[in-house]
Amino acid sequence: MKFVGAHVSASGGVENAPLNAMKIGAKAFALFTKNQRQWVAKPLTEASIEAFKANLASSGILPKHVLPHDSYLINLGHPEADKLEKSRTSFIEELKRCEQLGLDKLNFHPGSHLVKIPKRDPQYEEKLIEAELHCLDVIAESMNLAIEATQDSNVKLVIENTAGQGSNLGYRFEHLAHIIDKIEDKSRVGVCLDTCHTFTAGYDLRTREAYEETMDAFGRIVGFEYLSGMHINDSKPKLGSRVDRHHSLGEGEIGWDAFRFIMNDPRMDDIPLILETIDESIWDREIEALYALIKS
Repeated sequence: MKFVGAHVSASGGVENAPLNAMKIGAKAFALFTKNQRQWVAKPLTEASIEAFKANLASSGILPKHVLPHDSYLINLGHPEADKLEKSRTSFIEELKRCEQLGLDKLNFHPGSHLVKIPKRDPQYEEKLIEAELHCLDVIAESMNLAIEATQDSNVKLVIENTAGQGSNLGYRFEHLAHIIDKIEDKSRVGVCLDTCHTFTAGYDLRTREAYEETMDAFGRIVGFEYLSGMHINDSKPKLGSRVDRHHSLGEGEIGWDAFRFIMNDPRMDDIPLILETIDESIWDREIEALYALIKS
């Protein structure tokens, strides 16, 4: 069974997110548990926590179908020690907020190495690989520290694949596998596949053959046992562009067939499938359209 929703607003308090999900007919949703563009947030109040849980119960959406996203400021692979420590501290706080709300996942972008290497450098490729591998190791270390700091928690750290824009890592399935391999408690790790990011990173989804090839690669390199959610987005940029620009479903370079494949793929059952498309006014129609793709 599929559980489709969208990344809804938590404006006015996290307790409003389930209500906003209900308004669009969602069976899953994502949210920010704090302002995603600020480092510091007031602690969640007991009243807000209880209201969130009550509204979530009223919505009929299960906690396992909620996929919170961390702050965009966090970089678990930051090359500067003070900024890395700030990111790690903030990330641990976000894990604790998820636990307070009774949620079992926190979705995050793995991190960026931020190393500037001139392309004219004759050792460009070697230096780039070195920078990426070092950053991936730092990300894994950050995750291990976060898991250790929340060892009594069951909140899963859900790594999102990226488009590979700038120095963002996670655009290759091998990056995800490298990180997971270094995590000590693998029961606390998951992966979120974003369709736009997957496509612009160079993995095609548009035909049955291409879709199966991409998903087979994911299963072989990462493993479907780690798939904990998906972001369902079309793409403005072309295949392999390494640019992160979402589009409404069927309006971009991916097209409807890929979403039909996903909605009929049992490997995507019982996980949150979250829209982050660009026009929230049509999320209810996009959700209906996705369910209409399911073959009876």
